[in-house]
Amino acid sequence: MPYVFLILAIASEIVATSLLKGSDGFSKLWPSVGVVAGYAVSFYALSLALKEIPVSTAYAIWSGVGTAVIAVIGFWLFKEPLSLAKIIGISLIVAGVVALNLEGSH
Repeated sequence: MPYVFLILAIASEIVATSLLKGSDGFSKLWPSVGVVAGYAVSFYALSLALKEIPVSTAYAIWSGVGTAVIAVIGFWLFKEPLSLAKIIGISLIVAGVVALNLEGSH
């Protein structure tokens, strides 16, 4: 069950972060409400996941997957440029998350 909470935390963080652009600096009500609600759900679900998952592992997965997915969403949805440096950076984030998980399993 803790990994279900972690997945929920990641998904709601991704939604909240994606809505930040649409909130226009918190000047638009509904996207702003979505941002606050998304982060609230994310932190609550992350806190539940941390009851059974080590904080280093959970936070690495939460932040790493969130960062990588937001970079892809930025490219796909917001038409942000995807450079070689970004691709390498995302790959390093994913590699770091994998390495932390491998270390945590021993």
